[in-house]
Amino acid sequence: MAARIEKIDLPGIGTRHDLVTESGSRIGVVSQRSGERQLAIFDGTDPDAALGTVDLTEAEAVGLADILGASVMLGQLAAISTQVAGLFTEQLPLPMTSPFAGGVLGDTQARTRTKTSIVAIIRGSDIIPSPTPDTALKGGDTIIAVGTRAGLEELARLLDRGAE
Repeated sequence: MAARIEKIDLPGIGTRHDLVTESGSRIGVVSQRSGERQLAIFDGTDPDAALGTVDLTEAEAVGLADILGASVMLGQLAAISTQVAGLFTEQLPLPMTSPFAGGVLGDTQARTRTKTSIVAIIRGSDIIPSPTPDTALKGGDTIIAVGTRAGLEELARLLDRGAE
């Protein structure tokens, strides 16, 4: 059985979307008409009996969605290395002292110089998928790149010291 999502209408309240996992666990999000949201864990034997709930503000709901989305994307990228021999995915920090901090991604010329592809940037709890050459870089960003081991090592040096 694969994970499935169920939508349950709650008359006068809103809707509840449940994720039922392969093991039968049930996690739900209640979206009230007022805009309030609760995250709930349900008893596996009684889908109407919540074991616990957490109230979420709009910002918290967005943050949780970002975390889940980012972790899924990073997991998929990490799986690339197990599917293609010689290709790796790596998370590289952009040091605060990097010559590229405060510039844009295109300034690095990373693809030309290192034969790697920068596929995402993580900034705090935000993820920037498929960044363009005009995407701003900030010290402390985490660069998600795909390439050969040698290319990724060269990219790490480039991000740290600039072009030599």
